[in-house]
Amino acid sequence: MTIPSALHKVLHGLVDLHCHSGPNPFPRRFDHAEAARDGERLEMRALLVKSHHHNTVMDLLAMGDRLRATRTEVFGGIALNNQVGGINPFAVELSLRMGGKAVWFPTVSSAQHIAYHHGGGGFPKSTVELSTELVEIRGPDGDLVPAARRVLDLVRESGALVTGGHMDAGRILQLFTEARERGVERMLVSHPNFVVGADYEQCLELVRLGAYVEHETSMYDPEVRNVRWGPEVLLEWIERIGPERTVLASDLGQDGRPLPADSFARVGAALLDLGLPEKDLRRMVRTNPAYLLGLDDD
Repeated sequence: MTIPSALHKVLHGLVDLHCHSGPNPFPRRFDHAEAARDGERLEMRALLVKSHHHNTVMDLLAMGDRLRATRTEVFGGIALNNQVGGINPFAVELSLRMGGKAVWFPTVSSAQHIAYHHGGGGFPKSTVELSTELVEIRGPDGDLVPAARRVLDLVRESGALVTGGHMDAGRILQLFTEARERGVERMLVSHPNFVVGADYEQCLELVRLGAYVEHETSMYDPEVRNVRWGPEVLLEWIERIGPERTVLASDLGQDGRPLPADSFARVGAALLDLGLPEKDLRRMVRTNPAYLLGLDDD
């Protein structure tokens, strides 16, 4: 896709907080270094690579020579699903101290995800057989398990980003309330209207705790097969939550799906056509995600 120069000017320097490049148990269109190279088409400043199953920081260290050849910085983190032992402070400690920038609380191992994708329907088929077991952040008394508190302390110490993963809005609220009390500054809710099932008011409650709300271009991109919503739905979310607390990310990298740069361009252009000011789009793709990664907005 050729990106028009006027649109390129608005999007250049963007930061993608949700890239599913490989290696990964799910089929991927490209690896982390190839994702960075493709991001150069938009002069992408940085991207955060996510796996539901392993600590991506080690991938990046192994790809160091290739990554240094690109201008796009690439960061990793860890998702707390059963493949890493669930709510595992030791795995988090390793990831963050080796350079990780994000901790995703349970995604594919959350009760919300398991219920939504019952039997695996609607989710990619892995290249190897994987077990999925529930990972719970609450103990029998309904309070956060001690390991979750330790994870939040590690996040605070490193200045990293914590996300609610694919958990339901109630669990995310409980987690973020504790995170704020412990001094965590960077919190993010991913795709509230997909899997998570959070409405506007629930998201505004999380925003009042200091959280940002992330929407994925892949869910509004007409080039994605079975696209979920039109850009009007995304614009409504932006207007309800406010661009000051909204982030746009791609959630792309899967085999057979569009390249992130192209998806950002299509969805960005659609939002501008609907009347979104350029400054608001730039804030959501550059300023806000740069802050969440601990980068200065240059």
